[in-house]
Amino acid sequence: MQREKEIFSTEKIPGLKDRLFLWISRFSPSAFLDSHPELFAGSLTYSAFGCLAAAGKIREITPSSGKIEQLASFHDETKDWLFGYLTYDLKNELENLKSENPDSLGFPELHFFQPEQVFILNEHNLEIHYHPERSSKEKILKLFDEICQTELPVELPGYSLNIRSVMQRQDYLESVENLRKHIKRGDIYEANLCQEFCCEKSVIEPAAAYLKLQQVSPAPFSCWYSNQNRFLLCSSPERFLKKMGNKIISQPIKGTSPRGGTRAEDAEIRKILENDPKERSENIMITDLVRNDLSRTAMKGSVIVEELCGIYTFPHVHQMISTISSEFKPSYHWTEILKTCFPMGSMTGAPKIRAMELIEKYEKSKRGLYSGSVGYVTPEGDFDFNVVIRSILYNMDTGYLSFHVGGAITWASVALKEYQECLLKARGMLKVLNPSILDKQ
Repeated sequence: MQREKEIFSTEKIPGLKDRLFLWISRFSPSAFLDSHPELFAGSLTYSAFGCLAAAGKIREITPSSGKIEQLASFHDETKDWLFGYLTYDLKNELENLKSENPDSLGFPELHFFQPEQVFILNEHNLEIHYHPERSSKEKILKLFDEICQTELPVELPGYSLNIRSVMQRQDYLESVENLRKHIKRGDIYEANLCQEFCCEKSVIEPAAAYLKLQQVSPAPFSCWYSNQNRFLLCSSPERFLKKMGNKIISQPIKGTSPRGGTRAEDAEIRKILENDPKERSENIMITDLVRNDLSRTAMKGSVIVEELCGIYTFPHVHQMISTISSEFKPSYHWTEILKTCFPMGSMTGAPKIRAMELIEKYEKSKRGLYSGSVGYVTPEGDFDFNVVIRSILYNMDTGYLSFHVGGAITWASVALKEYQECLLKARGMLKVLNPSILDKQ
């Protein structure tokens, strides 16, 4: 089926982005990917769209095995837009690994859907892409009117949830020291250790909470994803992989520092991060890992580091980001890139397999969609996927709400500082879920 599109001017419609999101959020499944182009531009994003969204489904897949192969077949059959996610635990199908820690959220390991409508929102217009066999032009005009008339909330809700840590503080500190022992023995160079914070039997309004998260912590790879009463509210600063024709781009993050209280202090902290040998070492190790992953599907000699250890600023933190690119061999299916690079090195460590084995040993809960990836695929097989971090995950059926935070552990790590970095990364989510906790930190 070939899609057609209608284009609408948006210049005289206030709050259209939020109206579009709220309209889309009523559907299951639905996806809303927001690059916040008004805040983040240039080489960091490489984004083709300001906002890209999808509502409803024509078809979907949630395979129990052969997941990447079934995704490839699904796209080959539809030759259409697909939206979906890969959870971190997909690693067990790609490598000889296992995940035996408890999972209280219950997200399927992979879900993709072919949407009824695709929405592309840029600065001056909104495109609605649809199949004429399933919708008429008149229906799309009516749909646009519905979006424009969607009411915006007068005030976003505030929550005071009883957030608790699944991994106790002392357990986290001891795990850091144990990983340092593994590094000293030569088992690994680096491992990404994460911890979960949760609230059982919580009640939130997911769409309003997502808008609040974007208000307090916007990021260039933000997204909303809902399916069968399971919700992702994501404010991620990190790209996993993007494909543009034969060009592949990866932008791993390693290296974090807090924002300063004044402009001068902020600039000084940024400069310190840029020259910090520990943070640069973390980033360079993962950059090398990404280069190796990309080389498996790349044209010979095409893997290059476009930017090494660049410093980028977000509402609560400065981050160190490198950009690596390659030219993709056309003999491979696009899903081979996902297969050879997943999970992303920034969320595992190096060497990747051994790091993931140790992550399973020292973490206390299953990661699930956290440190997985959400994104889209175009009819031509181009794609863009983020890294699911700085995110709230919610199972409305059970009321279980969760967010993870973590960081890279190297030989130079100081356990208490790593724990404090986790709390720093949690600030955006806590501002939504229980801001009073921040006053006690």
